[in-house]
Amino acid sequence: MNPKKILPFLFSVFFIMSGKAQNLSRLEPLDAELSTVTYPFPVTFKNIKNQGQDLKMAYMNVKPKKPNGKTILLLHGKNFNGYYFEQTAKVLLKEGFQVVMPDQIGFGKSSKPKQYQFSFHQLAENTKSIMDDLGIDKFMVLGHSMGGMLASRMAVMYPENVEKLILENPIGLEDYKRFSPYQNIDKLYASELKNTFDSYKNYQLKFYYDGKWKQEYNQWLNLLAGWTIHKDYPIIAWNAALTTDMIYTQPVIYDFEKITAPTLLIIGTRDRTAIGKGFAPQELQPLMGLYQNLGKETQKKIKNSKLVELDNVGHSPHIEVFDRFISPLLEFVKN
Repeated sequence: MNPKKILPFLFSVFFIMSGKAQNLSRLEPLDAELSTVTYPFPVTFKNIKNQGQDLKMAYMNVKPKKPNGKTILLLHGKNFNGYYFEQTAKVLLKEGFQVVMPDQIGFGKSSKPKQYQFSFHQLAENTKSIMDDLGIDKFMVLGHSMGGMLASRMAVMYPENVEKLILENPIGLEDYKRFSPYQNIDKLYASELKNTFDSYKNYQLKFYYDGKWKQEYNQWLNLLAGWTIHKDYPIIAWNAALTTDMIYTQPVIYDFEKITAPTLLIIGTRDRTAIGKGFAPQELQPLMGLYQNLGKETQKKIKNSKLVELDNVGHSPHIEVFDRFISPLLEFVKN
């Protein structure tokens, strides 16, 4: 290398490596149920008897100071938990809505079972049991990412209870089996075990944030990455593999025509998220996760639905462009 270029090169390497070291030095090892993480609102645990097991399901139930009599259930995505709805919940509370934010079994502060038949029907039933305990018969449901798949299933299973449905960049707008070959759970588990701070960050940069990282994103990244450096990570990775299998094998696109609740689709059109894309043939990968098309196609399938497209926005509008996300949401839920 040219001697004149050596010094700048060494400086660039130093800064890159020191940046990684600083990120990792701030990373706290997190156990399977995030016991050291304080959520923004009080957490309640519901004891659930599922499939011969005694499990705990965490949720936040927050009541407004001036209630308007309406409740909104917020359902998190696969790489998240109820915590990341904090900003959304605070705005909804100011508008008088009661807000319920569960962590599904296998996620967040909820139990991570060693063996569990994950299904959207089961998760929907678990979630509905929380609403029953709270005495809430009518409610709206907002689902993001995997939570959108669950919200869609709930709208079909409980049409008399779900007053309105909001789908924020849901996955499952296409049947992934059409593109990608099946990967058994052992292969999915081996893949999950390889996750690190850098692999999670690179994935989110690509699919969520268009290569532009903001400091506030670290909060959600660290909740994932902190798991990878704790001795509990194998059971966390196992649950992640099981839920990936659920998403792949249990498509919800065939439910859309059965949805009767008024529905709002909030779609960031830059999103390219698709389960199994990395295992699909090279020629099919560019055809997966085209949200600029999937939003329009889904809106046609769901009766009484409205589509709001957010141009140049990725997978998580309520994190990336909160103001653009919350405006159409409030207009929909308040009318």
